[in-house]
Amino acid sequence: MDTNEHESVLIHRELVYSIVGCAMEVLNQLGHGLNEKPYENAIVLELGMKGLPFDQQTPFDVVYKGTVVGEYIPDLIVAKAVVVDTKTIDKITDNERGQMMNYLRITKLRVGLILNFKHPKLEWERIVL
Repeated sequence: MDTNEHESVLIHRELVYSIVGCAMEVLNQLGHGLNEKPYENAIVLELGMKGLPFDQQTPFDVVYKGTVVGEYIPDLIVAKAVVVDTKTIDKITDNERGQMMNYLRITKLRVGLILNFKHPKLEWERIVL
């Protein structure tokens, strides 16, 4: 494996593991099957308790050929480095992965994290642009 390729996969590794740890704690406390918003808000509390900086629901312009055509509002951006998207879906699919790739392009960040709280065991995926 190329060293640079290996490094790109590991960008913000410890931060991602910390966020996943917060998500696991939230799932353990709240259980599975709620709507997305309570999980997002509970992760905010966990991040705060761990001293991790975050922005919640910060809008970003979607630009097409130099013109703003809409906006994207990510659930969370942790440490100005990781886009976090909370879900309560049957399973993470290519649709969610594709959305996260677009979110990363829009925010100009490199790492995204999809957290799925639908089931008793947390499902999560790290996406690197």
